[in-house]
Amino acid sequence: MIGKCKAIAHGSTALDYIFREGKLGNRLAFHNLCSREPKAIYEEMKVVSDYNSRCRNKFLRIEIGIAPQDEKKLPVSELMRIAHLFAKQMGLDNHQWVAVTHKDTDNRHIHIIANRISLYGEVYDTTFVSNRAARVAEEISRSKGLTIAKEVRAERKHQKAKANPKREQTKKEVQQICYALLDKYKGGGISGHSMFLYELNKNNIIIERMKNKQGKVYGLKFSYNRQIFKASEIGREFGYHSLRKNFEIANKAETKETITKAHTMAHESAKNKAQPDTGYQLAPPSRSYIPPTKAKESSSIAQAVGNVASTALNAAEEMISGAGGLINPQTHGDDYAEMAWQHKLRNQAKKKKKRGRSI
Repeated sequence: MIGKCKAIAHGSTALDYIFREGKLGNRLAFHNLCSREPKAIYEEMKVVSDYNSRCRNKFLRIEIGIAPQDEKKLPVSELMRIAHLFAKQMGLDNHQWVAVTHKDTDNRHIHIIANRISLYGEVYDTTFVSNRAARVAEEISRSKGLTIAKEVRAERKHQKAKANPKREQTKKEVQQICYALLDKYKGGGISGHSMFLYELNKNNIIIERMKNKQGKVYGLKFSYNRQIFKASEIGREFGYHSLRKNFEIANKAETKETITKAHTMAHESAKNKAQPDTGYQLAPPSRSYIPPTKAKESSSIAQAVGNVASTALNAAEEMISGAGGLINPQTHGDDYAEMAWQHKLRNQAKKKKKRGRSI
């Protein structure tokens, strides 16, 4: 026999579920209750639970599983006694609860829905309540000579390990091959990982990735000699993430070396291909610092500009002298003087206007 217990908030839904047609087997017990139907039972429990407004999960859901080999030993009357004994040892004497059996599965089981608030307004302590229910189920099983859940699990585990000796032998072979190859290529980087997979395939061991419905890989499986093993069966080093970590150290070293070389090459190329910055400058060119190497370049550029300017002036002088009397500045000397005088007056008037605006 096995017992489970959990605090829940949906008492009405839980009561409807245990009394659902097609699932309900026998009505075993109604403790501190007058009603017999789920809605009426819930309203009766709610009258008591409303006295406590702070508690959220006001109901307890308990399940008691019966081993198949014990069903013939337990008539309905004995199941009633088990329900009362279980509730008493769980400390539910002062609480409202209802117990029924279900027939919807191959194994018969008991459902108990209890009010977590007692008739005196006390809240049932649910600290490690599931462990407490399992312990009570074990005690009742021992007292009545029923199958104990712990012993069933231990027996199944033992039978599972010894059920197929051929599979166990095959698993040992796979483990030997995998660990030998891992020791050989561990820390070998990408090439070591590739050689590890190649050697496995050469030894007729195939690794396949297991994916979920979203297409994401969540594990590996090893196939050998018509047997399939999960990675955890072979060893903790062969999981999907752990296997890659075995080759990660060399990968990191190679990556670091590659990055260092790339930085060095970029630094050298920047030195060799140094170009003057033609973008925005914080200080004007006349006040900005010019390195000695760039000073020579700027002086040569200035000299070239000066040569071009002098050549242009010489050409202009030659054009004027060749034109003769067509261009004679003395002919319109008076007009130029008058224009200059008027220009001076206009500038003075503009300055006066600006001064007046500033006042």
